[in-house]
Amino acid sequence: MDQTLIRQIVEAALLAAPQPLTLAQLAGLFAEDEAPPPGALEQALADLREACAERGVELVEVASGFRFQVKADVHAWVARLWTERQTKYTRATLETLALIAYRQPITRGEIEQIRGVSVNANMIKMLEEREWIRSVGHRDVPGRPELFGTTKTFLDYFGLRSLDELPPLAELKDIPELEPQLPFDITPPAVASAAMSGDDEDEGETEGGGHQLDDADAEDPAGGGHQLAGDHEDDDGTVGTTTALSNDEAGDTAWPEQK
Repeated sequence: MDQTLIRQIVEAALLAAPQPLTLAQLAGLFAEDEAPPPGALEQALADLREACAERGVELVEVASGFRFQVKADVHAWVARLWTERQTKYTRATLETLALIAYRQPITRGEIEQIRGVSVNANMIKMLEEREWIRSVGHRDVPGRPELFGTTKTFLDYFGLRSLDELPPLAELKDIPELEPQLPFDITPPAVASAAMSGDDEDEGETEGGGHQLDDADAEDPAGGGHQLAGDHEDDDGTVGTTTALSNDEAGDTAWPEQK
């Protein structure tokens, strides 16, 4: 079979599929008597990736397979096509998700011990409903607490092929509790103390587990630093409306959002 035709079939399949496709799924598009020669599918994918260099979309490989996605450079414009309100996540939610991603398998009690505050059950439920985390078993201790880990959907959403592609812990300066023994570049104690005081304009987390967040402090890991306006969920399970963040406000710990 002609390589050009193979490339066109692969491109059309990736554009038409509602989810990423693996090499095995792409190979299944061809009948046995017209199977592409060895390496033809890989070459077609490489050609398509190269052809996207100057286009507004890119071909990427995530945990579930290959897909076309909007490039981060033009996402802010394309996102105006999506009329639904986008969810924004509180700092507490992002910290909990990061702990599960980096420390999995981990129990709810261990998350609370690291963060120093109770974990809202609605937060865990929301992450499970988004299929970002799942129960992976129970720890063999009294009470047999549930263990949580991330899913392929989590990796796909953030454009990752595996957990090995997560940002190094040293880059997550905003969450030093993950690995206290590592040499994080943490804000000086005097500044940190002022930031956590009740009089500061950026309110932190209270002992009761509540969490208040202003617009500039609510970071969404998705979108490579571009965040859409929409609803956000607080620790107490309530939903409010927030405004959009610019790329600079989103912070260094943002992960690419895929649409």
